[in-house]
Amino acid sequence: MQTISFVLCSDMLASSATLPMEMLKAGESFARAKNRRALELNIQSVADTKEPIKTRSGFSLVADQQFKDSPESDIIFLPALWRNPRPIIQSNESIFPWLIERVQNGATVSAVGTGVCFLAEAKLLDGKAATTHWHYFDQFQKYYPSVDLKRQYFITQSGNIFCAASVNALADLTVHFIQRLYNQEVANHVERHFSHEIRRSYQERGYFDGEINQHPDEDIVQAQMWLQDNYGKDIQISDVAERFEMSVRSFNRRFKNATNKSPLQYLQEIRIQVAKDLLQTSNLTISEIAFKVGYSDMGHFTGLFKKLLATTPSEYRTTVRAKLFRAKI
Repeated sequence: MQTISFVLCSDMLASSATLPMEMLKAGESFARAKNRRALELNIQSVADTKEPIKTRSGFSLVADQQFKDSPESDIIFLPALWRNPRPIIQSNESIFPWLIERVQNGATVSAVGTGVCFLAEAKLLDGKAATTHWHYFDQFQKYYPSVDLKRQYFITQSGNIFCAASVNALADLTVHFIQRLYNQEVANHVERHFSHEIRRSYQERGYFDGEINQHPDEDIVQAQMWLQDNYGKDIQISDVAERFEMSVRSFNRRFKNATNKSPLQYLQEIRIQVAKDLLQTSNLTISEIAFKVGYSDMGHFTGLFKKLLATTPSEYRTTVRAKLFRAKI
């Protein structure tokens, strides 16, 4: 079981807690419907009081636990605050020792918008990358000069601390957490049900300290680049292994160790990602798209697409194009 704690405080944006809560519950429900032994989530709210807390929208929330009584957390979500966060930050000092202790014990922490100031005020972001809501960039830089503010990124990661610039970016980050907790199929299911439109991936929106998406196996890095450049060709993994002077067994083992995916899985994901983009932005037929990304067998392409995204290419195109708008002339 994983314990996930949502911090509550006055003047918070309720959606910065309720949205990821609902996404996580949807992921758990889907995963456990397919496998009753899948991970259970203990989702709780925590604050410095058990009294009702009025959110920015005017309705109140009541915490399940007070900081002093709450159990250890595996993941912590810090909420967004409306406009100037400093009065709220300064009136919630009881959170800081609790937050510092949890981070030191290995909890993963996510903060969104100006809620990132909780982390900065606790000195947990000194010398580390962070982002916040665009409206508060200058003030954040002024009050927390020791933080490496990444204005151009919607998501940052530094060790076990994640920052999201907006609730929209938090949704992408939550999908990433669901993938880590379960798998890609569960993450895709949640993303499809909460966000029908095409979205940039978590990796594309983020800045990651230590290049967490990189690895030290230079030969496999070169193989990844070759697959990215040649995904549209008729590729045999045995030929790729030979190109990089490895046996198939050694190539598969090293690729899996470096990327946590087999070479075939990696190639399939590249192809499907390109297909998704073409379904949104081009008028190519589905068979033409399949051919462009390396599949001559339409049935195989459609089956793989549905396996990875739980929808057919045709259904996917219909869904994503429902949110494309143009000005009338």
